[in-house]
Amino acid sequence: MQLKRVVVTGLGAVTPLGNSVQEYWTNLLAGVSGAAPITRFDASKFKTQFACEVKNFNVEDYFDRKEARKLDAFSHYGIAAADQAVRDAGVNAETIDRTRVGVIWGSGIGGLETFQDECFAFAKGDGTPRFNPFFIPKMIADICAGHISMRYGFHGPNFTTVSACASSTNALIDAFNYIRLGKANVIIAGGSESAVNEAGVGGFNACQAMSTRNDDPASASRPYDKERDGFVLGEGGGALVLEELNHALARGAKIYCEVVGGGLSADAYHITAPHPEGLGAALVMRNALEDAELQPTDIDYINTHGTSTPLGDVAELKAIQKVFGEQAYAMNISATKSMTGHLLGAAGAVEAIATVLAVQNDIVPPTINHTTPDPEIDARLNLTFGKAQQRVVRAAISNTFGFGGHNAAAVFKKYSA
Repeated sequence: MQLKRVVVTGLGAVTPLGNSVQEYWTNLLAGVSGAAPITRFDASKFKTQFACEVKNFNVEDYFDRKEARKLDAFSHYGIAAADQAVRDAGVNAETIDRTRVGVIWGSGIGGLETFQDECFAFAKGDGTPRFNPFFIPKMIADICAGHISMRYGFHGPNFTTVSACASSTNALIDAFNYIRLGKANVIIAGGSESAVNEAGVGGFNACQAMSTRNDDPASASRPYDKERDGFVLGEGGGALVLEELNHALARGAKIYCEVVGGGLSADAYHITAPHPEGLGAALVMRNALEDAELQPTDIDYINTHGTSTPLGDVAELKAIQKVFGEQAYAMNISATKSMTGHLLGAAGAVEAIATVLAVQNDIVPPTINHTTPDPEIDARLNLTFGKAQQRVVRAAISNTFGFGGHNAAAVFKKYSA
């Protein structure tokens, strides 16, 4: 069977750095931090009192007030990002074959705030079960994909991938595979998350996973720095329109780049910690390269998982050096979580957008907040510290790794006819 080629024709983003792709990209290149003290609730008693919140998001730009109340914030962000991507791609639901358009979405947790609030309300009551009739439909992780399909009448493949922080990269890879196998013409793929609430912050604090640098939130996410002390929680959504090449050409769509491969693996090691030698991370990148039919020397940029955790950052770089050899020193590597924070299940989609734009524009966004070299990290690696760097980016990889040892990597390449 001749596999079909798949291209990216639309992008949409709601992030801690901006509520559009252009604003997000501009702030990434400028090295802006999205971290600040938490405004959603009183975090004064928590170990971590800051996060990368979405700012100035007006839900009524996308929903009427009554409809908005039926949705958790993770769906607000996801549907808004999908709307942007559909418009950007010029997909017209009135003229396209909607039976060949799907939605594959990722979310690690889903409607955590809805679940939390309903439980809070029950605990404060007299024991009589009074729950919102939309409690379950707001909370379940698959619901955002369902709402996007209903919004446009898209009848193609529709489901949600759940693999913690690898969720939306899994969604992208599934979308890529469905299209190249001829099962769909267009798929809206991405992910969304909204865990900046008492349960999210408290839960990750209990795991000892998050930074507690409360005196300087803007510099708390510091991948590869010796003084890093954990990730910074983020939120938002990202969407990419993936499309079969001939279908895109026939309707005159603009093409950002080509999706050429995806890799999956498991660490099979620990529920939260990475394999110390990056075993699963190395395997997922090898699998991605093999699927893309590319050599290590073809890759010019890796957008790393790079969460700013003491163990994870070192393990991923060890894996890169194992897989890429000398090319590891010729390529650019950067961790955009230094600016966005960690969007959990949405991280893969939002970071894939950054990777796509790096390939399209030949510029690599930076890793910010690096002040103290870590002796465990090879100083010869170009980790793009401090400011964006211009270079030709022929092909790039976006890595995401999740609790449970789930690893996913997507490969993007410059489009050529």
